[in-house]
Amino acid sequence: MVIARDWGRKAIENNRHPFIAIRLNDLSFSCVIPNFAEVGNKYKACINSSQYKAIPFHSLASSVTVFNGLNFSEWREQVQFHLGVMDLDLALLNDKPAAITDSSSADEKSFHKAWERSNRLSLMFMRMNIANNIKSTIPQTESAREYLKFVEERFRSADKSLAGTLMAELMTIKFDGSRSMQNHIIEMTNIAARLQTLGMKVDDSFLVQFILNSLPPEYGPFQINYNTIKDKWNVSELSSMLT
Repeated sequence: MVIARDWGRKAIENNRHPFIAIRLNDLSFSCVIPNFAEVGNKYKACINSSQYKAIPFHSLASSVTVFNGLNFSEWREQVQFHLGVMDLDLALLNDKPAAITDSSSADEKSFHKAWERSNRLSLMFMRMNIANNIKSTIPQTESAREYLKFVEERFRSADKSLAGTLMAELMTIKFDGSRSMQNHIIEMTNIAARLQTLGMKVDDSFLVQFILNSLPPEYGPFQINYNTIKDKWNVSELSSMLT
């Protein structure tokens, strides 16, 4: 999903933002869900003003995972995604522009205005998605980019600790029959997915081996058979054989 400002409609027509057009007013958004016509790998947005529907800013913010001090990577990824989708990440991607003067060009004035707006709403968006007990420990700043950096510096180490915990869990978890095999595999897949958000990608072949290692002794013949076949399975194939 890609969203562009109302003043960027030309970008949509040129397929730069082919999916959804949005008009932003400081605390409320109006968006249009266009019809699509596929041409090869591109899509053309057909904008119809009668399709506009208001979406409150806080509704978009509430869909982001709240930062609790232990989930920095996941929180940052969601914040950056949502701000990017709303086309509000300008202040995170660019340094603050020089102050406007009488000699500033129209483009410089336009960029400065857009940056200021992005910075203000990005700060608000991030602060709305941080637990209150955490928020009070983060140094105050009026720069969204600096604020994100402060959060990272204070809590990045917690990610490393969580990654170690998740990896240990992935390596030691066992299937005990208290739930279905499918749910067991889903849980292990979710742990691997969480590790990836922390910067630790678990290759599919390793995840298959972790799942096999989690099986009780009665699955010994199954494991021996798997180790003797030439072709190796991915997680989906393993799941279909076990469930």
